[in-house]
This record gives sequence, C-alpha cells and structure tokens, in this order.
Amino acid sequence: MTDPVAGPEPYRVTFVCLGNICRSPTAHVVLDEKLAAAGLADRVTVTSSGTGGWHTGEPMDPRAASTLSSAGYDPTRHVARTFSIDDYAENDLILVMDHSNEADVLELAPTVEEQQKVRMFRAFDPEAGPDDLEVPDPWFGGDEGFTHVLAMVERTCDALVEHLRHPG
Repeated sequence: MTDPVAGPEPYRVTFVCLGNICRSPTAHVVLDEKLAAAGLADRVTVTSSGTGGWHTGEPMDPRAASTLSSAGYDPTRHVARTFSIDDYAENDLILVMDHSNEADVLELAPTVEEQQKVRMFRAFDPEAGPDDLEVPDPWFGGDEGFTHVLAMVERTCDALVEHLRHPG
C-alpha cells in the first residue's frame, strides 16, 4: 500500500455495501471523523457506494443516521450512489462489507491488477477472525443491529487509521 501521508496526492478509500444506505455510509462518516482527529483529513479522501442502484440519490437509512447522530457523528451529507467500474480508477483502496459485495465488485474489475485494491473491511478489525470478515447488514433488523454495526465500524476504522498512518 502506498503511504498516504508521504504521497503527493491524497490516498483514496471507498467503502462498498449493498444499497449504500447503512453499512458503507456509516463507515464513510466514521472514517472521515477519525481521519480528521488523526490529522489525516487532507491526506486521505473517503467515499462510499452500493452494488445495487435502487437507493441512488437517497439519504442514509434513518436508523443508521440516528445511530450515528446519537454517537456524535454527522450523517446528513450522505447521498447514496452506485459502485461502477470508474471507482477502480478513482480509488486506491476499495473496502467491501461482505462476500457478496466483494464478488460483485471484483466482477467489475477492469484488470486482475485492479482487483488487488479490493479488501474486506473487517480484514482491519482486530477482533475479526479469518471466517468472520463480514459486517452484518442491519437493514432487516432492529436498532440494536445498527448499534452493533457502529461499534464494529468504529473499532475497525481505528485500526484502519493506524494502517494508513503506518502502512506495511
């Protein structure tokens, strides 16, 4: 991985889930805040998208937004978008939330080399095991699912910030 702090251009990270209204925008908002706190906001840019386009143009799921707001984050700027082949050229690291997202994103890769940009988000989670790399989709559950996802995202983003600060 290129060192985002030393490079001439900002390092570009994008998160991908299914509809871009719950998991990936939660990770986007949290990572933006953690990068700012670490003094890396000008060295790393963050976006998010979904593999399915049915929510394109919509705001974040109200339950995800409420969970983020309650934790002190600002979810109001999010507008859902769909992952496309262009995201390969526009990003250095593509972090997917589950294996289905991973398969969909890899299928769009223009080259085998570009596939190397794709990683499971929870590969950075210090509590994840090799068979536990998915961020569960809270959309069909209750509020506790959003709280669980936020805790998982916060811990993983902490580790991701450290990785971006000290790659290798």
